Amino acid sequence: MAMAALRREGRRLAPLISPQPITAARSSLISEEQVPVGVRSISTQVVRNRMKSVKNIQKITKAMKMVAASKLRAIQTRAENSRGLWQPFTALLGDTPSVDVKKNVIITVSSDKGLCGGINSTAVKVSRALHKLNSGPDKESKYAILGEKAKAQLVRDSKKEIVISITELQKNPLNYTQVSVLADDTLKNVEYDALRIIFNKFNSVVSFLPTLSTVLSPEIVEREAEAGGKIGDLDSYEIEGGETKSEVLQNLVEFQFSCVLFNAVLENACSEQGARMSAMDSSSRNAGDMLDRLTLTYNRTRQASITTELIEIISGAAALEG
Repeated sequence: MAMAALRREGRRLAPLISPQPITAARSSLISEEQVPVGVRSISTQVVRNRMKSVKNIQKITKAMKMVAASKLRAIQTRAENSRGLWQPFTALLGDTPSVDVKKNVIITVSSDKGLCGGINSTAVKVSRALHKLNSGPDKESKYAILGEKAKAQLVRDSKKEIVISITELQKNPLNYTQVSVLADDTLKNVEYDALRIIFNKFNSVVSFLPTLSTVLSPEIVEREAEAGGKIGDLDSYEIEGGETKSEVLQNLVEFQFSCVLFNAVLENACSEQGARMSAMDSSSRNAGDMLDRLTLTYNRTRQASITTELIEIISGAAALEG
């Protein structure tokens, strides 16, 4: 636009000025104009492309928030109902995280996907602290991991202490049958005195609580009962069906572990979706703020470019007239 105006002005003023100055003035104006115009158009295009990228990211984060909200509604009711499964076992066998045993298996429940805040790193930190607390010359602590994210963090410094690792647990809808099979595989592959399950208990969309549940082996349950610990007096219960006390305890402990693990997986899944909703909501707001700043930068750059072109047109016309 500026060059076309200069050409028109040059043709209009050509009869009044000698050919030599006209050529010199025009060539100097063209050489000065080419570089700034190129720079300004590139910077404006870069800002426009950046705005387009931020808009696309904002669309993705909003969609991920909606998907997380839909999944949360489907899992939350099941997680709340599953709390009634393990509570009777806690009343009967107790939940004593402070019990001192030699063989501890720390079961860390995490997610397979990221973009869900700090729920995975929180569970890993608690697991490491618990492992350090239960380590010693006469003690042995091992890891059993559910979820890819906890595995990726714990394998860095505790690879030799991981006895079992299970991923893609939430690839299919969670059900008790699926979790009970995993619990049975875990019990077959580890030797334990205490199973310590670490997961994130769901409180609300923006709040979760790292939780520890302890499942003792039948031998430790009997030992604590005989020592008058917090387990309670199991002899006060009548056993029917001809089974011995040890067999009943074995069945109870296995069923307790599967119920606690089922609740832990559902609670952690709820916490994951709630944290992902919060993270995606924050990302969408940040993308909106960035888009506002980029729009302001684009408008300023464009206005500066227009102003510069007008100044150059006026200055070029004045130079030709002079």
